[in-house]
Amino acid sequence: MDQQNNDIKTILSGVTPSGRLTIGHLTGALNNWNEMQRDYDAYFMVADLHAITVRQVPAILRQRTLDTVATFLACGIDPEKSTIFVQSHVPSHAELSWVMSTFTGMGECQRMTQFKDKSSKHENNVNVGLFTYPVLMACDILLYQANAVPVGQDQKQHLELARNLAQRFNNAYSPTFTIPEPHIPKVGAKIMSLQEPKNKMSKSDPNENAIIFLDDDDATIKRKIRRAVTDNEANVKYSDVEGREGIANLITLYHISTGKSIEEIEKEFNNTGYGHFKDAVGQALAEYIAPIREKYLDIREDKKMLKNILEKGREKAYRKAGKTLSKVYKKTGFLQL
Repeated sequence: MDQQNNDIKTILSGVTPSGRLTIGHLTGALNNWNEMQRDYDAYFMVADLHAITVRQVPAILRQRTLDTVATFLACGIDPEKSTIFVQSHVPSHAELSWVMSTFTGMGECQRMTQFKDKSSKHENNVNVGLFTYPVLMACDILLYQANAVPVGQDQKQHLELARNLAQRFNNAYSPTFTIPEPHIPKVGAKIMSLQEPKNKMSKSDPNENAIIFLDDDDATIKRKIRRAVTDNEANVKYSDVEGREGIANLITLYHISTGKSIEEIEKEFNNTGYGHFKDAVGQALAEYIAPIREKYLDIREDKKMLKNILEKGREKAYRKAGKTLSKVYKKTGFLQL
């Protein structure tokens, strides 16, 4: 969708194809994208440049790139309403990143919590790309003049860097970049690990029992929920008290799957115990995910259709990003022919 009306605001977001997408991606991003694509000039990308900060098997990375696109479609992202593209198909991302890296302080990258986290998990590959990828992430946003960025709570720090870099460049030269604002869903934005509920659910977690994948079958979903870590209180009540993160997470999942309010859930399962509640959560979650899984499996078989969508998306993204990059190059002082 090309932006023809200046009143239409632009959004951009993306997912790294470093693993199978999870229920957390659905509740924290994809459902939100689905709603926002109706009212915004929407750009949704598969962030494969970000993926290689951690070593990838090339064939698997290519496979997961198409898996991710198919999941977008299965979750309701409409290529007639939104621009779906692969990050590496638009060279402007890497080109702008170099320019904006000269506007970024070392301390700004050092303070990024995700750099610290990933460095500790991949001690044998703490590379420069891992250190500077927040700059690339900022450029992903700034290239498309995004007004809003649908992000989870853990990405707010990166968005703040994008805002700072945009203001810094605008002040150094003249207004060039739109200053992006976060758009954070209030419910379900952060789904926690089923095995370590103090930590966010992650598609890269080596323990698959901690994760609900969007292509998990019904039996697998129910089994993982039954094995989910809770506590010893056996009281189905939502609480942010330390030690009760597990039951709070299951209540959130049941809320998302059924649409019932937290109060309704607490009343429904008052004095029933965790076993009965877990069975209900597993059943509801399986029913919620099944249509998405079935649609995904059908879409994924049509590789030609997926590549056609990406080709059209590449063309639109390339034009939009190229306009911004050309302005930046001109203001920076690069000779253009």
